[in-house]
Amino acid sequence: MQGTERECIQCGHKLRGRLDKKFCNDACRNTYNNRKNTHELHIIRHIQAILRSNRRILKAFIPEGTNFGKCTRHQLAKQGFDFNYCTHRFTSKKGNAYTFCYEYGYLSLEEEKILVVKQKTEVRSSHSWCTGY
Repeated sequence: MQGTERECIQCGHKLRGRLDKKFCNDACRNTYNNRKNTHELHIIRHIQAILRSNRRILKAFIPEGTNFGKCTRHQLAKQGFDFNYCTHRFTSKKGNAYTFCYEYGYLSLEEEKILVVKQKTEVRSSHSWCTGY
């Protein structure tokens, strides 16, 4: 039985073997998939970098040995904090809406003041996950 000649979708070499084969070897398969996913991986790495930076900035405003600190919105922005990215939100029993970057979060207070907190325990049932809005 004579079939159509098939070529590797990465390099164009002739394929031999199974009829559903797409690549001539593992290197071509890996190269093809890496190239195909590059844009998506770049976006994910960029967002992760922003989230890590936000976490580091929040952590810096909490004095050693405590679970909270205070600053202003301007101070966070000056350090490079991006208010558009967070990992989750938490609403306390009192109705306060905290925004978190991993275990560090903040609560906006009056007059541009910010309360920065470190989450003590994980409470999954009341979290709202986000990565940009």
